[in-house]
Amino acid sequence: MQTIDDFNFQNKKALIRVDFNVPQDENLNVTDDTRIQAAKPTIEKILNDGGAVILMTHLGRPKNGFEDQYSLKHIVSKVSEILGVNVTMADDVVGDDAREKAENLKSGEVLLLENVRFHPEEEKGDRDFAKKLADLGDIYVNDAFGTAHRAHASTAIIAEFFPNAKCFGYLMKQELEAIDKVLKTGDGPVTAILGGAKVSSKITIIDNILPAIDNLIIGGGMTYTFIKAQGGDIGNSLVENDKLELALEILKACDDNDVNIYLPFDNVVADNFSNDAQTKITSVYEIPDGWMGMDVGPETNKLFSDVIKDSKTILWNGPLGVFEMDNFAKGTISLGEAIAKATEIGAFSLVGGGDSVAFVKQYGYDDKVSYVSTGGGAMLESLEGKELPGVAAILS
Repeated sequence: MQTIDDFNFQNKKALIRVDFNVPQDENLNVTDDTRIQAAKPTIEKILNDGGAVILMTHLGRPKNGFEDQYSLKHIVSKVSEILGVNVTMADDVVGDDAREKAENLKSGEVLLLENVRFHPEEEKGDRDFAKKLADLGDIYVNDAFGTAHRAHASTAIIAEFFPNAKCFGYLMKQELEAIDKVLKTGDGPVTAILGGAKVSSKITIIDNILPAIDNLIIGGGMTYTFIKAQGGDIGNSLVENDKLELALEILKACDDNDVNIYLPFDNVVADNFSNDAQTKITSVYEIPDGWMGMDVGPETNKLFSDVIKDSKTILWNGPLGVFEMDNFAKGTISLGEAIAKATEIGAFSLVGGGDSVAFVKQYGYDDKVSYVSTGGGAMLESLEGKELPGVAAILS
């Protein structure tokens, strides 16, 4: 794996694909700068070498060329603040302003190009557009794991024009190593926790990770598809009736691969989908009509915590309950606590996927786990065993 540590950037212009697709409020102020912070070590290494940096990123999903709300002018001051460097911005991506500013860029300086998605050629993976981008720099660095599953011009196609001068940044390296630890190199026992609403969205992940794991913990709404498939009464709980056979196949696949599968056996049920609903604790197999499962119960929390306590490598994707409602967050909090304790005594823990990442940030567990992935879709596709175009382009 070729990384920026394999290059000296002195007097070189590094063209870095970053992922600064950050959330903003109604006034377009950045509300979470995690992704900018994550790229900082890569940018600093290049500047410390005596190089110059040209940053490429997208922001949002513009549909018709330039749209002011998606302009990077709204985030450039935040980028400058985090990097501690006055970041210059180009008015365009591959036009006269970008070319002139890139040409005149000196060592120690940082240039931010305008939103690459203002050009439809970006998402089409257009070679001519990629070549124009490539002409701006000397070395291509991909540090945008969040977009590595897209074969776009700036994330994959551009690498063709740097046959001997392309590499991963530190963030990409960390992300790939974290996934590798779960799937290949981590110490056992390896435990995967998969939550969320649907079995159908997790089936390819389950298929791919079964040979690598020892324990599979299932939680969230998809629990009830497994329970109904085994003949349980699930009341009004979320269920995929067309996936009952699939749930039974997963149980058999776990058995065939000597993987211990853990499903909740008690749960918190509610009489409607509301934080103020009436609640009670029941067996997951005996939910009364008119009631729905909203969180795992106390006995299940204890079981899951015991499994995690004995694990050396942990993957967590998806909450165990409707954690957005305080009354149904206890199971996911208990899980976060168990993973934090296991990490503290030496386990490696990887958290990824939108809801899990949102949870660990909201409840302050992000610095109590080993690694929080910045790339939801890219991480999930990696776990599914798919080749990511942005990764393959550097490795080829």
